[in-house]
Amino acid sequence: MELKPGLKKVPKTTNSGVYILEIYLKDELLLNSKKFDLLLNSGYYYYFGSAQKNLFSRINRHIKKDKIIHWHIDLLTTNSNCNVSNVYYLLDVGKEKECEMCKKVEEGFHLLHPIKSFGSSDCKSCYSHLLYSKTKISYNHFCSLYHSMVSFIPSHSGISDS
Repeated sequence: MELKPGLKKVPKTTNSGVYILEIYLKDELLLNSKKFDLLLNSGYYYYFGSAQKNLFSRINRHIKKDKIIHWHIDLLTTNSNCNVSNVYYLLDVGKEKECEMCKKVEEGFHLLHPIKSFGSSDCKSCYSHLLYSKTKISYNHFCSLYHSMVSFIPSHSGISDS
């Protein structure tokens, strides 16, 4: 499998989870398919997906350029004008986290949905699972948002210093 420079094949250690693909679009792109026909601006696109099995196989497939178009996101990832620049993922979480993460990122960074129903044809609550930003969201900002989503559950047993 040929990967983009700087991206490494993800190891197969866990079977499920949710992921965010950060896709950089160098120049404007006319997205033309049976379902979509519109012009996408240059910038960064964040796609939210999940896999309840074979998570890393799914991510590795998204990174590849040469593939049969199966999912909406393949319309971007196969285009020579687009590059998957980062992949963020949460392991062993349910599909519902996909929508939760998308909404948190949309609200936390004030991002836009460029295409209705893109990547969310099986979702009843989201406008789409693709967000747009003119500028890149830094890793540290993603980490801060992640930490705001994680809640600590206090222990039921008392802690003593004796």
